[in-house]
Amino acid sequence: MDRMPFEEVTSAARDAGGWLGDLRVAVVATSADGRIVRWDHTAQDLLGYTSREVVGRHIAELLHPGADRGLGRSLWESAARGCGVTGTVTAWHRDGHPMELEIWAAPVPARRHGGTTVLVFAADAYAARHIRGSSAVWDGLFARSPVGIAVFDEQLRFLRVNPALEAMNGMPQAAHVGRRLVQLLPGVNAAAMEALMREVLATGVPHLDFRRTGRTPADPDHDRVWSCSWVRIEDPDGRPIGLTATFIDITAQQQAQMEAEVGRRRLALINEASLKIGTTLDLERTAQELADVAVPDLADCVTVDVLDTLTTGDPIGSGLVGGAGLRRLGKSPLTGSPVSDVLAPLGRTMTFPAGAPYTRALTDRTPYVLARFDAESVASAVRHSAAPAKLLETGVHSFMMVPLLARGVVLGLATFYRHGTPGPFTDGDVNLAGELAARAAVCVDNARLYHREHDTALILQRSMLPQHVTPPPGIEVAHRYLPAGDVNEVGGDWYDVIRLEDGRAALAIGDVMGHGTQAAAVMGRLSASVRALARLSLSPEDLLHQLDAALDDLAEPTLATFLYIVVDCRTGECRMTRAGHPPPALVLPDGTVRLLHASPGAPLGVGGTRFVTTGFTLPRGGLLVLYTDGLVEARGSDIDDRLAELTHLLARPAPSLDALCDSLLSHLVPASADDDIALLAARLTDGTSTPPDQVTPQDRGVA
Repeated sequence: MDRMPFEEVTSAARDAGGWLGDLRVAVVATSADGRIVRWDHTAQDLLGYTSREVVGRHIAELLHPGADRGLGRSLWESAARGCGVTGTVTAWHRDGHPMELEIWAAPVPARRHGGTTVLVFAADAYAARHIRGSSAVWDGLFARSPVGIAVFDEQLRFLRVNPALEAMNGMPQAAHVGRRLVQLLPGVNAAAMEALMREVLATGVPHLDFRRTGRTPADPDHDRVWSCSWVRIEDPDGRPIGLTATFIDITAQQQAQMEAEVGRRRLALINEASLKIGTTLDLERTAQELADVAVPDLADCVTVDVLDTLTTGDPIGSGLVGGAGLRRLGKSPLTGSPVSDVLAPLGRTMTFPAGAPYTRALTDRTPYVLARFDAESVASAVRHSAAPAKLLETGVHSFMMVPLLARGVVLGLATFYRHGTPGPFTDGDVNLAGELAARAAVCVDNARLYHREHDTALILQRSMLPQHVTPPPGIEVAHRYLPAGDVNEVGGDWYDVIRLEDGRAALAIGDVMGHGTQAAAVMGRLSASVRALARLSLSPEDLLHQLDAALDDLAEPTLATFLYIVVDCRTGECRMTRAGHPPPALVLPDGTVRLLHASPGAPLGVGGTRFVTTGFTLPRGGLLVLYTDGLVEARGSDIDDRLAELTHLLARPAPSLDALCDSLLSHLVPASADDDIALLAARLTDGTSTPPDQVTPQDRGVA
């Protein structure tokens, strides 16, 4: 056989791969009789002796004095006879301490003069055991780890994969070795992975938790997600020789995380809906709030339609007879979307026959869902409208309608469209839409009930106000009634002018505390009682005591303020009694204005109150102005400042009593009233002409 030079043998030993390449190994050569003939630098580093100190000595002399040197000699004799020898010996370091060595000895042909040379490899026994242990741990981990592990060379080719990675990729190790990721697994994002692997190979900086996504032969029908990490492998001199990679299948965790995130977003949307839907009792605004909240988190476009009977005040049940009439009150986005441009605008009333999907969703009271909106799924709807075909052209791919149900009543439905958001509507989306629709439906129904009660109370109150005021000769009156704005309920404000015997007139104004139908009903009872009692010629204080007793008879405690003035139209003599009502204003012919702060008394309904009657004179051309607190009370304003503003306005000349009333309302109540307002103005005339019949509240009741 060819002889290898000693220098080449030692070089090959140092460059050996595997765990031997990581161990510092001394190379020593001896003659057949065991005398040292070669001693390398690693041997000098290991035992401290220079080549001059040991060459020519028997190798057994380097053993520890307490060791069995006969054993050493027998090892070399065996090697010289052609047997390979391995073992552990205790050597004596030049510094005087023992050192345990592992040795590997084998005969090689001598380069000169024939014979045999024994080549001895020696290493620190502790280091050798440590490296062997590490290698065993690595092999065990590689074979048994549930984490996918791979080793790549510098060209990013597979060198080795463990069983876990074989299972993940659906291919044995033989199919991996020598091939790159882009060749082996085109169904994953292999190109991006290799770009990162090159970066790790070049920089030496590990890269952790890159997400590999896609499909492998192990599960070709489903996308999966893996967490991948790469670390560069280096030789003892720090040169890169490849990469090691780990792969962890995190599909389940990723799915759970995504579901948790979806749940969090849905909860946030429901919380947002609780804050933004139903901020007012306005039907249109509530419907628009539902549409705005759902876009874009749930759908790309939303419309909200309510039964047309809901907006007209007709019975709701009639809205589903023979089909459905729906009025569009909400739409988002209003413009700028191809879907919005196809759909009917706000305010449009649409009629659907009994078999149309819109009508079925209302009659069945369940969501109507087309998870995949395509030509086949909308074939039945195309007979009723051209809109489905146009929606397909705009890219709508998923669709659902959710009825608005509240207190067992169908009020309308909300329709959700997806055209930009990927993926169809899921069961979770349908449930979320149902939550939003239910919340909006309750608000819509509250608005419906509010408007019904508001309209009922307003009609009741208007019907109980004096329909035809005919004062006696010598006095002229004007009056106004202004209901509260949409935010508040109708109140119990009222006024009256009663013609008495002997040319007298009774001016009455009151305010029942509370709102709604109940306040209007109590107001009606009081106004009727005042008319009846006034014609019995009772004194003002007796009349108020009777009214106080009438309120005490009611099942629910009720309070009311009241102002009653009896005017003698011939002499101008007046008698006034107050029950907690704001003071009237007296305007003299010269423009002087003063408030009549007579004894205010307590409101009616308190009980046990003594009412005081005060007398004063109203001159010809003089003016009395009676009003309820809604005229002078305003949020954020001091009542004294408001009363001063009233007297300032009354000091201005007015061409007529009607013009005066209009001026007071326009200046003191420029916007929607926070509370009902009743206003009554009376002026003594010369009595030569009969004032025209006073107009009804319906003609002039609202300024």
